[in-house]
Amino acid sequence: MRREYPVAPVVAVAAAVISGKGLLLVRRASEPGRGKWSLPGGVVRLGERLREAVVREVLEETGLLVEVLDVLDVVEVIRRDEEGRVRYHYVIVDYVARPISGQLRPATDALDARWVGIDEALSMDITRPLRRLLEKHGDRLRELVDLTQPS
Repeated sequence: MRREYPVAPVVAVAAAVISGKGLLLVRRASEPGRGKWSLPGGVVRLGERLREAVVREVLEETGLLVEVLDVLDVVEVIRRDEEGRVRYHYVIVDYVARPISGQLRPATDALDARWVGIDEALSMDITRPLRRLLEKHGDRLRELVDLTQPS
């Protein structure tokens, strides 16, 4: 299925990966949002379950294997061109996940990957969908980061 000027919405997943180090962000290597910071994630493959797609995408983009915990939100991203045609239309299921193994390193669709605090993320050059997600769910994500701090 074409991602740019699709004939139907594209289903995607993203992961708010939380640890005592903060929230995991990646700098996007491709459009939409090239160069901006976002959650790791991507398009669901035909026959792939949503949670399987989350695990695969996070591993591909960051080198980390994650455990998917819960659905955080479902968002739509619709971008139109100058003529009003739909250039991008994604339906994204955002999950909360935690790392269970691996070494953090940017790969495939990520120019960079790093752990950041929620407030730090809000001051970075992040995608609009991530900004809306953090404004809506930032308190819950902060609580989860605090719960994962070593005692």
